[in-house]
Amino acid sequence: MNKIHFFLLLLVIALASCSSDSFKIDGDITNIDGHTVKVVFRGDSGVVEAPAEIDKKGHFTFKGASEQLVIVSLLNYRNEPLAMMVARNGDHLKIKGDAGKAVSIKVKGNRLNEDWQLFRDEHAAFYGDPNPSRLDAAIEKYVREHPAEMLSTVLLIADYSDYSDRAKVQKMLNGIEAKARPESLIQTLQAFRKGNSHDRLPRLMTLTLFKHGGDFEEIKLTDRTTLLSLWANPQNDRAALKAKLQAIRDEASGKLHVIDILTESDSIYWHQTIAAEDWPHYWAPGGPLEQGIQLLGITSMPWYAVTDSTGLVVYSGPSLDQARKKASDITH
Repeated sequence: MNKIHFFLLLLVIALASCSSDSFKIDGDITNIDGHTVKVVFRGDSGVVEAPAEIDKKGHFTFKGASEQLVIVSLLNYRNEPLAMMVARNGDHLKIKGDAGKAVSIKVKGNRLNEDWQLFRDEHAAFYGDPNPSRLDAAIEKYVREHPAEMLSTVLLIADYSDYSDRAKVQKMLNGIEAKARPESLIQTLQAFRKGNSHDRLPRLMTLTLFKHGGDFEEIKLTDRTTLLSLWANPQNDRAALKAKLQAIRDEASGKLHVIDILTESDSIYWHQTIAAEDWPHYWAPGGPLEQGIQLLGITSMPWYAVTDSTGLVVYSGPSLDQARKKASDITH
């Protein structure tokens, strides 16, 4: 084989390893428990949670797809965070490190990840500090000084912790130039937070829903505890759900905001079913794929979610009883 053929072969192999319709992650993680890791990201058609098999040497390979730039989380089998990175189709990322020292795990591949890794390295002591205030201050300083850098958006979404002052966070976001805060990243805000499972649930400030008998309405989820009841097919078991929701509304005495949301396309059956019900009803345009609702990771219907007064989702799942209990714990 002559040199030209040899280099052509290498080029073909390189192109095949990083397809334009997918991104690839190669990982080498030592001292990891279990036989799989979980890769989580918001893909083109919804939230993706996929396992990747790890061999005895700690190596794994994962291929995913997203036309837009997204934040990808790598978790162990106990859903504990190992690493985060940004990716889109065509990227080839490499992860290497010790699972017992997650803050030391390195990510390489594309300029944005390289910049993010540099920031982590320069502030390693802050990332290892259980008190997040120093890291938050460093991120705030970076965002102020680098409004044209996409890393500002990534840091604010993925590594920033203090969301108690929503106006402050929004002001920081607004201060980042439009080209440096792509919509695909903004939509993942709080979707895959680092930390425990409570932190990884999304934060929903508002939902834009169609109100029965009215126009589209922006529903604030940050004034008080809110129970979202999402259901489909008005002909199935609506009577039982109606009775339960009415009981919850009655006993909550105004402390709990109950929002009833249809996730199927608007139909005459919906109007007929709710005609005798005397509280507001909403329809989610686009069904479960509506951007805010999509972050709840809906896998079946009906589905319930509870948000606290800051918009943080503290429960998301198929059990109304669990949702009710979580709401009761917050409001009492």
